[in-house]
Amino acid sequence: MSKAPAAAKPSGELETITILLVDDIPETRENIKKMLAFEPDLKVVGTAGTGREGLALAKELKPNIIIMDINMPDMDGIQATTLITEAVPTTAVIMMSVQTDADYLRRAMLAGARNFLGKPIGMEELYNTIRTVHARNKPIAATYAAAALGASDRQDTARRAVGSDERAGNIIVVYSPQGGAGVTTVSTSLASGLMKEGIRVLLVDADLQFGDIGAVLNLKSPSTLVELIPDVDDLDVELFENIVTTHNSGLKVLLGPAKPEFAEEVTSKPMALSQILQKIASSYDFIVVDTGTHLDEVLLSLFDVASKIILVGLPTIPCAKNIKMVLDLFDKLNYPPDKVALILNRLSEDRNIRKIALAPEQIEHYLKRQIVGRIPDEEFFMLRAVKAAVPAVAAERDKSKSPIRELMDLSNLMFSSLMPADEQEMPEIEEKKKKSGLSLRLGGR
Repeated sequence: MSKAPAAAKPSGELETITILLVDDIPETRENIKKMLAFEPDLKVVGTAGTGREGLALAKELKPNIIIMDINMPDMDGIQATTLITEAVPTTAVIMMSVQTDADYLRRAMLAGARNFLGKPIGMEELYNTIRTVHARNKPIAATYAAAALGASDRQDTARRAVGSDERAGNIIVVYSPQGGAGVTTVSTSLASGLMKEGIRVLLVDADLQFGDIGAVLNLKSPSTLVELIPDVDDLDVELFENIVTTHNSGLKVLLGPAKPEFAEEVTSKPMALSQILQKIASSYDFIVVDTGTHLDEVLLSLFDVASKIILVGLPTIPCAKNIKMVLDLFDKLNYPPDKVALILNRLSEDRNIRKIALAPEQIEHYLKRQIVGRIPDEEFFMLRAVKAAVPAVAAERDKSKSPIRELMDLSNLMFSSLMPADEQEMPEIEEKKKKSGLSLRLGGR
C-alpha cells in the first residue's frame, strides 16, 4: 500500500483529478500509473493491492476517483466499493475487470460504481472515462459536502447570497421514482392551492425532457428556463420575469425545455437550475418544482436547496421499493426527516383493486415513515382539469369532493408547516387535517 501527498490544484486552468488505484497485480497498478502520468490533470495519490487496503486509503485520502479491480484477495472490489461509497460518498469508483459480462456490470453498478472498464484498458478510454465520471460526480460530491452544513445553514447561506428577504422563498420539490405517479397533477394542484391573497407562487417544470406543465395548463411560450442557464452567474431578475409566463389563474410558470434534446443545455451545468431558484427565491413565497423520474445531478441539487420534498408514491410493490431507495439516499445526505413529506396518490376505492394493492399501513411499516397525505384515484376530475387547462383543484367548485379536498388539504399542510397561519386561521386548518387524515409531523424550516 502506497500513497503520495494530495495534489494541489495547478495554477493554470486545469483542475487536478486525484486518483487511487486498487489492484492486486503490481504490474497492472504500475502500468495504469504510467499511463496517467502523461496527463497533467490526472494525479495518482495512492495505490493499494487489496480491497481492504483500498478502503483504508479511500478514507484517508478521499480521492476524486478510485479505479478498482473486481477480483482481489482479502476483500474483492464489489465489497470494497460498497463500503467505500458509504464511507466516502464524495468519491466515484470506476470498476475494472477482465470479466465484462452483464452480471459483473450489474453487480458493480449495484455496489455503487459509476462506470465499468474491461481489461486491457486503452489509454484514451481510460482518460475519457475518468474525466467524464469526475465531471458527473462533482455536483454529487458538492451535495454531500453541503449536506454537512445542515438544512437550515444551507438555506441561510442561500438567503445571504440573494441579498434580499422580501419573500419567504420556500422551495418545494415534488418527485416520484415511479412513472405515472401523478407528480405533475400534484405539483400544479399544490401551486394553485398555495395561491392566497398576498402570496406569490411560482411553478417550475424541471422534468427536462418530457415536461407536461405546458400541455396540462395549455401554456405556450417561446421562452423557457433554458435561456437562463448561460447567464446563471449574472442572473438578471428582469430577464427572469420576462421569461416566466402567467396562467389564466394568475399562477406564474417557468416552462421547461421545448424539446427533449434541449435538456442537455441544462444537464451540462447541473447546478445551474438550483442556483437560479436560489437567486430568485426572495421574490416568491413558494416555488413548486415539478420533476421527472430520472435521478441525476440536476435533481440532487434541487433536493439540496428544497425546503420540502414531497415524495409521491403509488400503492404498489415496485414503487414502495423505489421510494425506500430514495429515502435511503436522503438519509445518507443527512436530510432531516421533516424535510420529506410522503404521500400516496391514486388510492382506489374499488374493492377488487384494493385486494391486490398495498395498504397504506403496509407501506408505512415497510418504509418506517408516516404517510402524510392520501389522494384517491378520481380520473374523471383529472381528465376534466386537463381539458379545461387548469390545475385539478380549480376544475371543481365544490372543494369538499375527492380528490380536490385531499389536494387542497395537502396545500394547506404545506402552507401551515412552512408559513404558519395566524392563530385565527389555525383551528380551521387543523380541523381539515383531522378530517382528511393529514399529519402535522412535518415541522417548519
